[in-house]
Amino acid sequence: MAVLHAAATVALAKIAVFQPTESTTVTAVVLALLVGAAALWSALDAWLGLVDAGRTWFIAALVAGPVAGVLNVVGRAAFVDQTGVGELGSALTGGAAFTALLVLVPAGLGLLVGGKLHTTREDAGADADSGPDSDAGAAEEPAPRPRPQPRKPKVGPAG
Repeated sequence: MAVLHAAATVALAKIAVFQPTESTTVTAVVLALLVGAAALWSALDAWLGLVDAGRTWFIAALVAGPVAGVLNVVGRAAFVDQTGVGELGSALTGGAAFTALLVLVPAGLGLLVGGKLHTTREDAGADADSGPDSDAGAAEEPAPRPRPQPRKPKVGPAG
Protein backbone atom coordinates (compact mmCIF):
# COMPACT_ATOMS: atom_id res chain seq x y z
CA MET A 1 0.00 0.00 0.00
CA ALA A 2 2.87 2.38 0.73
CA VAL A 3 4.32 1.94 -2.75
CA LEU A 4 0.89 2.45 -4.31
CA HIS A 5 0.30 5.65 -2.32
CA ALA A 6 3.78 7.01 -3.05
CA ALA A 7 3.42 6.30 -6.77
CA ALA A 8 0.04 8.03 -6.81
CA THR A 9 1.41 11.08 -5.00
CA VAL A 10 4.39 11.35 -7.35
CA ALA A 11 2.10 10.99 -10.36
CA LEU A 12 -0.18 13.71 -9.01
CA ALA A 13 2.81 16.00 -8.45
CA LYS A 14 4.02 15.37 -12.01
CA ILE A 15 0.55 16.14 -13.39
CA ALA A 16 0.30 19.31 -11.26
CA VAL A 17 3.60 20.54 -12.71
CA PHE A 18 2.96 19.77 -16.37
CA GLN A 19 -0.87 20.05 -16.61
CA PRO A 20 -2.10 22.16 -13.70
CA THR A 21 -5.61 22.65 -15.11
CA GLU A 22 -6.40 18.92 -15.02
CA SER A 23 -5.10 18.24 -11.52
CA THR A 24 -8.47 18.53 -9.72
CA THR A 25 -10.21 15.79 -11.66
CA VAL A 26 -7.19 13.53 -11.64
CA THR A 27 -6.75 14.02 -7.88
CA ALA A 28 -10.33 12.92 -7.23
CA VAL A 29 -9.94 9.86 -9.46
CA VAL A 30 -6.63 8.87 -7.85
CA LEU A 31 -8.03 9.22 -4.33
CA ALA A 32 -11.03 7.09 -5.31
CA LEU A 33 -8.68 4.44 -6.71
CA LEU A 34 -6.57 4.43 -3.54
CA VAL A 35 -9.64 4.13 -1.32
CA GLY A 36 -11.05 1.40 -3.56
CA ALA A 37 -7.79 -0.56 -3.53
CA ALA A 38 -7.61 -0.59 0.28
CA ALA A 39 -11.31 -1.43 0.65
CA LEU A 40 -11.23 -4.21 -1.94
CA TRP A 41 -8.03 -5.76 -0.63
CA SER A 42 -9.24 -5.78 2.97
CA ALA A 43 -12.67 -7.08 1.94
CA LEU A 44 -10.96 -9.98 0.18
CA ASP A 45 -8.90 -10.67 3.31
CA ALA A 46 -12.03 -10.79 5.44
CA TRP A 47 -13.98 -12.81 2.86
CA LEU A 48 -11.20 -15.40 2.72
CA GLY A 49 -11.27 -15.57 6.52
CA LEU A 50 -7.68 -14.58 7.19
CA VAL A 51 -6.88 -14.71 10.87
CA ASP A 52 -6.39 -11.35 12.59
CA ALA A 53 -6.99 -9.30 9.45
CA GLY A 54 -7.97 -6.23 11.48
CA ARG A 55 -4.67 -6.10 13.30
CA THR A 56 -2.80 -6.70 10.07
CA TRP A 57 -4.51 -3.77 8.37
CA PHE A 58 -3.98 -1.52 11.38
CA ILE A 59 -0.24 -2.25 11.34
CA ALA A 60 -0.18 -1.88 7.55
CA ALA A 61 -1.73 1.58 7.85
CA LEU A 62 0.80 2.63 10.49
CA VAL A 63 3.70 1.40 8.38
CA ALA A 64 2.33 2.69 5.07
CA GLY A 65 2.21 6.29 6.28
CA PRO A 66 5.90 6.95 6.95
CA VAL A 67 7.14 4.60 4.21
CA ALA A 68 4.91 6.31 1.62
CA GLY A 69 6.16 9.69 2.88
CA VAL A 70 9.80 8.74 2.36
CA LEU A 71 9.08 7.16 -1.03
CA ASN A 72 7.12 10.25 -2.01
CA VAL A 73 10.07 12.54 -1.30
CA VAL A 74 12.46 10.21 -3.12
CA GLY A 75 10.12 9.89 -6.11
CA ARG A 76 9.50 13.61 -6.38
CA ALA A 77 13.24 14.27 -6.15
CA ALA A 78 13.96 11.76 -8.91
CA PHE A 79 11.07 12.36 -11.29
CA VAL A 80 9.42 15.73 -10.70
CA ASP A 81 11.19 18.73 -9.23
CA GLN A 82 14.35 17.77 -7.33
CA THR A 83 12.60 17.95 -3.97
CA GLY A 84 15.11 18.14 -1.14
CA VAL A 85 15.42 16.60 2.29
CA GLY A 86 13.62 19.64 3.71
CA GLU A 87 10.32 18.14 2.53
CA LEU A 88 10.90 14.98 4.55
CA GLY A 89 9.58 16.52 7.79
CA SER A 90 6.15 17.36 6.40
CA ALA A 91 6.00 14.05 4.54
CA LEU A 92 6.63 12.13 7.78
CA THR A 93 4.05 14.06 9.80
CA GLY A 94 0.99 15.34 7.96
CA GLY A 95 1.52 13.28 4.83
CA ALA A 96 2.08 10.09 6.80
CA ALA A 97 -1.02 10.68 8.93
CA PHE A 98 -3.15 11.31 5.85
CA THR A 99 -1.82 8.18 4.16
CA ALA A 100 -2.39 6.09 7.28
CA LEU A 101 -6.00 7.25 7.47
CA LEU A 102 -6.43 6.74 3.74
CA VAL A 103 -5.47 3.11 4.31
CA LEU A 104 -7.11 2.50 7.68
CA VAL A 105 -10.63 3.85 7.12
CA PRO A 106 -11.38 2.07 3.82
CA ALA A 107 -9.70 -1.07 5.14
CA GLY A 108 -12.01 -1.05 8.14
CA LEU A 109 -15.04 -0.69 5.90
CA GLY A 110 -13.71 -3.42 3.63
CA LEU A 111 -13.19 -5.76 6.58
CA LEU A 112 -16.75 -5.11 7.70
CA VAL A 113 -18.22 -5.79 4.26
CA GLY A 114 -15.94 -8.77 3.62
CA GLY A 115 -16.88 -10.26 6.98
CA LYS A 116 -20.55 -10.02 6.07
CA LEU A 117 -19.86 -11.68 2.71
CA HIS A 118 -17.91 -14.43 4.48
CA THR A 119 -20.86 -15.13 6.80
CA THR A 120 -23.30 -15.09 3.90
CA ARG A 121 -21.17 -17.54 1.95
CA GLU A 122 -21.03 -19.97 4.90
CA ASP A 123 -24.81 -19.73 5.43
CA ALA A 124 -25.47 -20.40 1.75
CA GLY A 125 -23.18 -23.43 1.85
CA ALA A 126 -24.92 -24.78 4.94
CA ASP A 127 -28.36 -24.30 3.39
CA ALA A 128 -27.30 -26.09 0.21
CA ASP A 129 -26.02 -29.10 2.19
CA SER A 130 -29.14 -29.45 4.34
CA GLY A 131 -31.55 -30.25 1.51
CA PRO A 132 -33.87 -33.28 1.67
CA ASP A 133 -31.72 -35.36 -0.71
CA SER A 134 -28.42 -34.66 0.99
CA ASP A 135 -26.46 -37.15 3.06
CA ALA A 136 -24.71 -34.41 5.00
CA GLY A 137 -26.48 -35.23 8.29
CA ALA A 138 -25.27 -38.85 8.36
CA ALA A 139 -21.56 -38.04 8.41
CA GLU A 140 -21.71 -35.20 10.94
CA GLU A 141 -20.65 -35.67 14.53
CA PRO A 142 -23.22 -34.99 17.23
CA ALA A 143 -23.22 -31.51 18.68
CA PRO A 144 -21.26 -31.20 21.92
CA ARG A 145 -23.27 -31.02 25.12
CA PRO A 146 -23.50 -27.66 26.79
CA ARG A 147 -21.42 -27.28 29.91
CA PRO A 148 -23.47 -27.19 33.10
CA GLN A 149 -23.58 -23.80 34.75
CA PRO A 150 -23.47 -23.43 38.54
CA ARG A 151 -26.79 -22.55 40.09
CA LYS A 152 -27.27 -19.32 41.88
CA PRO A 153 -28.51 -19.73 45.45
CA LYS A 154 -32.02 -18.51 46.04
CA VAL A 155 -32.02 -15.78 48.59
CA GLY A 156 -35.34 -14.54 49.79
CA PRO A 157 -36.78 -12.71 52.74
CA ALA A 158 -36.77 -15.89 54.88
CA GLY A 159 -33.09 -16.44 54.27
